[in-house]
Amino acid sequence: MLRPILVVALALGALSSTALAALPVKNPDAYTYLTISDADSLDPAYSYDTASHMVILNVYEPLFQFDRGSTEKLIPLIAEKVPSRENGLISADGRTYTIPVRKGVKFHDGTPMTVEDVKWSLLRFLLLDRAAGPSSLLLEPLLGYASTRGEDGKILPNVWQDANKAVSTQGDKLIVRLPRPYAPILTILASWSPVLSKSWAVKNGDWDGTEATWQKYNNPSKETSPFFERANGTGPFKLERWDRKTKEFILTRNDQYWRAPAKIKNVVIKGVNEFGTRKLMLQAGDADAIYADRPLLTQLQGIPGVAIIDDLPTLEMNPVVFFTYRINAIGNSFLGSGQLDGNGIPADFFSDKDVRKAFAYSFDYKGFINDVMRGKGTQATGAIPKSLPGHNPNGRKYALDKKKAEEHFRKAWGGKLWEQGFKFTMTFNSGNLPRQTVCQILKRNIEGLNPKFKIDVRAVEWPTFLDAYKSSKLPIFVMGWNADYPDPHNFAFPLLHSKGDYPTTQKFKNPEFDRLVEEGNAQTNLAKRKTIYAKLQDLAFEEAPQLYIVDAVRYRTQRDWVKGWFHNPIFPDSPYGSYFYTISKE
Repeated sequence: MLRPILVVALALGALSSTALAALPVKNPDAYTYLTISDADSLDPAYSYDTASHMVILNVYEPLFQFDRGSTEKLIPLIAEKVPSRENGLISADGRTYTIPVRKGVKFHDGTPMTVEDVKWSLLRFLLLDRAAGPSSLLLEPLLGYASTRGEDGKILPNVWQDANKAVSTQGDKLIVRLPRPYAPILTILASWSPVLSKSWAVKNGDWDGTEATWQKYNNPSKETSPFFERANGTGPFKLERWDRKTKEFILTRNDQYWRAPAKIKNVVIKGVNEFGTRKLMLQAGDADAIYADRPLLTQLQGIPGVAIIDDLPTLEMNPVVFFTYRINAIGNSFLGSGQLDGNGIPADFFSDKDVRKAFAYSFDYKGFINDVMRGKGTQATGAIPKSLPGHNPNGRKYALDKKKAEEHFRKAWGGKLWEQGFKFTMTFNSGNLPRQTVCQILKRNIEGLNPKFKIDVRAVEWPTFLDAYKSSKLPIFVMGWNADYPDPHNFAFPLLHSKGDYPTTQKFKNPEFDRLVEEGNAQTNLAKRKTIYAKLQDLAFEEAPQLYIVDAVRYRTQRDWVKGWFHNPIFPDSPYGSYFYTISKE
């Protein structure tokens, strides 16, 4: 399908700079964004990746939204007001939030949105609770625990009662009650409370809102949800089509939107792994913005009619190397033989700390920042980025040290590892050049230590990569973490708590990590909180469950006819993907 477009783009690429500079606005009613990844799911209670959630926040609407580029100031969307102590909508003890729900809002199918839809959507978000999903973001502050299931996988006894105590209605107001004060709650609701139509959901086979049936929908498989590849939101854009074969979304303007309609009529989001194709389509004006990693910047500079916006702040830790302590060996080709025999690795290979430390000393952190990131950014000193309180600029960090790497490899597995060698597959998501380079650096340096060490590097399409990651089949995987809300707990918990997103799939659990994460979140004194997070990150250095590489800044590439874009580092996929409501082409 890309071939005819590519031929046109190549022809246009041969035009003179003068001709390209004079290129008129192409397709003025349509905004086209080329990315590298397809979405995982359009169900707001299931999706937990930026490619999916970027689409969701353009089709659905949460209670609140961050005000343009701010990560602090909120404006109301589905809510009529943002609760505060000053307006009386937050109780004196900080545990009850009264949220007036906006009237006159309609879903895309024309049915009115009600406060019952808002309540049902929040309850569904809590109770769906798929493994390694987003439900913990609201379970923790609203119910006081991060999962609806115990260690044995069984439903906890009081979940239904606790959820209904936490979320209720009073006339046309939503009432949210917390077991204890939780300062970031409004910023969490600003991204993670998209409102769905209860009647549409029930009609299409989803949860009916009753106690008798909710457990049937707990921890579901992806495709069973009617919201998986269909949508019925209240947002400025409607989902016209998601073509999963071509990795293409078509969004159309919601002309009955409760605010003024969006400036642009159609939005096209398409996954194109090949950077050359993305660049040529941008150059030809067939794309308005493209995903491009730092190593590609020099190839985009100087293209007539193309703007580069650099040094954009981030709220992320990316890329990160993750070790799976207990790998799911069932039908798993990534493990080789599955034994420590020179042709594979056992399922618990990375449970040995010496293996993890050997990998930590095998990576060239400075070289990666200088060569791959073009000198932009600094080496990460822990899980919490420098843009947030809790970051420790003096935290201990690893450096490339092949001698130390060899020492740890020789100690690992009682000395057997060095004698036997190993072979396994390391993965990254297709099209992500920095993550690919991380894998290649580790492969080169580790294989150079011992000819018996063999690492295959494999690119995997994003949805397939996510499925393998969630099922704990990836021995090592390279991913990243973008903040769900601007608070250090949103890095400490998902990266280091046993019930967090990554440790759940890594099968990594340490009671002292859990204690420090929970203590840091409960502490309101900032100085004491920083001390707790410093201890946590020092412990993470010792245990090395993950390798943090860089505190980065990003850049955006777009046609200069694009107007109205703004950067908010908390918005999923920013600065590449964006909130399309404000965008126009002039």
